[in-house]
Amino acid sequence: MLFDGLPGLVRVALVAVLAYVVLVGVLRLAGKRSLAKLNAFDLVVTVAIGSTLATVLLSKDVALLEGALAFAMLALLQWIVARLSIASPAFRNLVRSQPRLLFEDGQFRRGAMRQERVTEDEITSVIRSNGVGRIEDVAAVVLETDGTLSVIKGAGEALSVLAGVRR
Repeated sequence: MLFDGLPGLVRVALVAVLAYVVLVGVLRLAGKRSLAKLNAFDLVVTVAIGSTLATVLLSKDVALLEGALAFAMLALLQWIVARLSIASPAFRNLVRSQPRLLFEDGQFRRGAMRQERVTEDEITSVIRSNGVGRIEDVAAVVLETDGTLSVIKGAGEALSVLAGVRR
């Protein structure tokens, strides 16, 4: 249970080094977008890469080259989705969410909060964590496409940066 023998440990160590080198190479070829957390699909790819790496390292049933192909396929599929999203607004709307306005000009947008399953406490917490002491100093809070909450301070700024945000 604790130790299966030296060959198993050597295999894991060797495959870890080789898989790491392959993964870094694939990620460098795929570009910075590969590990960005811009939307749900990016998160899925990141989790899938981690899961694939773990499987390659720990399962004797999966060869290193199979894992390398899986890394390359995940990066290629993400690249295809990103390219199609750029080329086609219809495809982009299908696979990507829009930022959502949850707080604006001192008012919580309760309908949007309910749909996005965000509480008032979560919004006030992110306001505090952005160093804002008074809620009146916040022009807007936006739920971004990657699931993070952005705080926009001051009423003047909100008008220019809220273009494209679903109300």
